[in-house]
Order: sequence, then structure tokens, then C-alpha cells
Amino acid sequence: MEYKFTAQNFEEEVLKSELPVLVDFYADWCNPCKMMAPVIAELAEELEGKCKVGKCNVDENMMIAQKYRVASIPNFIVFKNGQPVANFVGAMSADELYSQVEQALK
Repeated sequence: MEYKFTAQNFEEEVLKSELPVLVDFYADWCNPCKMMAPVIAELAEELEGKCKVGKCNVDENMMIAQKYRVASIPNFIVFKNGQPVANFVGAMSADELYSQVEQALK
């Protein structure tokens, strides 16, 4: 299941999550973000029960994006125990993203 993270649920769904969380910071107008959308959806299915996977729209949630210094999108941040533990920027292949996330989950 792919989550949608917002200012209203970010603390509960991401920072207080029992599972690690991959947050895809994106914008609707961003073409590389659009390219990554099916990859994120696929990753959400593959990591079900192991890691929450979801998206956070930077235009709608600027305070969150600023807090985590999201300057370029797509920007992927892995959170564990409420803390960012990995950060990768830019479009990449599904294999590359999966590999990066797997490394962060160890």
C-alpha cells in the first residue's frame, strides 16, 4: 500500500512509525517525479509489512520539505525510529532505488 503523507499525518505515520518509512518528496509538475511514480507504487507492494512507502507533495507540505532540506525533487528519505537515515535525490531505476532502500533498512 502506498501512503500519502501530509502535514496532518506526518508525525503519526512517519515519525512515530514502528516500521521504517520511505518518503518520496515530489510535485505534480515534476517530470522526473512522474517517471518515479510507478517505481514507488511497485516498491510499496514489494516492501509491504517491511517498510512503509509513501509520497509527500512538496507544494502542499512546504514546512515538512523545508524541515528535511528538500531542495531538489524527487527526493527520497528513509526514516527509522523517527530519524532520517538515508537520503537520495533524482530519478533512478527501480533496481537502483530498491538497492538504496535495502541498504538503508539494514
